[in-house]
Amino acid sequence: MIRIEDIAAHPDFRRLDSLGQGIATELRYATADNFVGHPVYEGFDCAWLRREAADALEQAAAWLAARRPGYRLLVLDALRPQRVQQRLWDELQGTPLTMYLAPPERGSIHSFGMAVDLTLLAPDGREVDMGSGFDEMTLASHPDHEAEHLALGTLSAQHLVERGWLRAAMREAGFHGISTEWWHFDFGDRVAVRRDLPRVL
Repeated sequence: MIRIEDIAAHPDFRRLDSLGQGIATELRYATADNFVGHPVYEGFDCAWLRREAADALEQAAAWLAARRPGYRLLVLDALRPQRVQQRLWDELQGTPLTMYLAPPERGSIHSFGMAVDLTLLAPDGREVDMGSGFDEMTLASHPDHEAEHLALGTLSAQHLVERGWLRAAMREAGFHGISTEWWHFDFGDRVAVRRDLPRVL
């Protein structure tokens, strides 16, 4: 275990503001602009990723910039300490929203600094329309329901194109998406991360 208070001195982590120009940061859980409606970081500095994930994120941004000049990545959540994950879990107990959280005993990949939530910024600096918002806990946010929502008209072809650009950039750098959130990507194998790396408390 590593305490979040000690993370700045840990050599295996990089601050998000040390990453390249193709990456912007707006950590939503530090504000009230998230699905629980209030800040959840408890004053912790969570603008970090493990070095290997941070380096890969720079690669993803470079891949995107080379193929779609002017577009950047916007990080919405990165390192989420176990204490914050526990707080979210406790707050959402008894609601269907717990399906979007890893149980604290298993641990979120965010708590290892090996997951990132993000979207795209257009050349004008505005967030790209992905068809559903970050932390919008509906089926419209589920990548495994996209074809169905396209057929129903809930999502447009342009929404899927934009999600495709985000996925392509992240996959090129070694990240893996999940079936329920278009914005979430893990770096590395989840089983190996939980087994081999220290969790941030």
